[in-house]
Amino acid sequence: MPGPQPGKPVLEERVLKKGEQPPPAVSKDGVPLEPTPEPAAPAQMKRRHWGQVVSFILLVILPVAVTGFYLFAIAKDQYASTTGFSVQREEGATASDFLGIIPGLGGGSGASDTDILYEFIQSQRLVDLVDQKLDLRAHYSRYWDGDLLTADKVFSLWPDADAEDLLWFWKRIVRISYDQGSGLIEVQVLAFDPDYAQAIATEIVAQSQIMINRLSDTARRDATRYALDDLQQSLDRLKEAREALTDFRTRTQIVDPAADLQSRLGVMSNLQQQLAQAFIDFDLLLGASSPDDPRVAQARRRIAVIQERIASERESFASDDATNGQINEDYPNLIAEFERLTVDREYAEEAYRAALTALDVARASAARQSRYLATYIDPTRAESSQYPQRFIILGLTALFLVMAWSIFALIYYSIRDRR
Repeated sequence: MPGPQPGKPVLEERVLKKGEQPPPAVSKDGVPLEPTPEPAAPAQMKRRHWGQVVSFILLVILPVAVTGFYLFAIAKDQYASTTGFSVQREEGATASDFLGIIPGLGGGSGASDTDILYEFIQSQRLVDLVDQKLDLRAHYSRYWDGDLLTADKVFSLWPDADAEDLLWFWKRIVRISYDQGSGLIEVQVLAFDPDYAQAIATEIVAQSQIMINRLSDTARRDATRYALDDLQQSLDRLKEAREALTDFRTRTQIVDPAADLQSRLGVMSNLQQQLAQAFIDFDLLLGASSPDDPRVAQARRRIAVIQERIASERESFASDDATNGQINEDYPNLIAEFERLTVDREYAEEAYRAALTALDVARASAARQSRYLATYIDPTRAESSQYPQRFIILGLTALFLVMAWSIFALIYYSIRDRR
């Protein structure tokens, strides 16, 4: 037999004694090997596993089955009627646009009117109006009473519902879509009968039109009333301005200080000319006669009288003497007061004319409907039932129940692992 090869360990075999454990297995290189694990036992259902199965059946399968049975066996078909509309305002040039004095007299923006209409459709007032005409309680409570397989208590209204309950139920059967950017409102009405759903949608459109007309009438009445108030104020201001100007003319006995001033300036100019001519005549007379000549004395007297008259006229510009009375006001102040009163009167006349124009525009605007409801989708009549959406409701119910059950299971195992 060949001997041991150099460089390799010699493995010795020996007999194990009683109770002695065998040495660990090693590789050819002397490296210890991992012990071979024993095969795992077959998986068996334990009590916690059975609990999870039972909880899944109770919390998921059973509710989904009950929901499906209710939706497909008990829930009544519902029909949808759709309508769409928006609030529009008349566009076009008015008298105020051409005059450029009262822009925007026609009213507020269409967007704000649409916001009001959106809230009105969801209001108690509209619910009461529709209920008075169509008897909502009678229609939506028709399937409330009955046995287990005929009473639809999820999608029906209880017969003794009060106004608040009816408003809550109204928001379930009337679905509103409102685009604030375009101002379009789309309304979908659900009912157990297609004709009844269409009737509710038609009544919503009619009541909305009435509400918009009421808003338009109120705006027109307000605009006319405000225009009349402005006209009365302008008329009172014009009367006061004219009375003040009349009092000035009565007190000063001057109709127009500017014209009077021109007249006085003409007198002054004429006196200046006469004085110049008198000096010329006096010089000529002195050259042709002696100083004792009576004509020389008369010429001096004439020059003195003209100079006194000129001085008197100049003083009158600072102290105005009226006929039969003394006016203790200087002439420049009289002219300034007259100009102020004239400007007040002219402004009052312009304001009065503007108020008259505004009143005419308000009355012209009141003669036409500035707001109106534009219906772009007439109330439709459904030919088949689309509600309740049974498969969607059933799928969502199953999804949420599975999610809830999964969360509860994770919470249970988290608490169990911490013990």
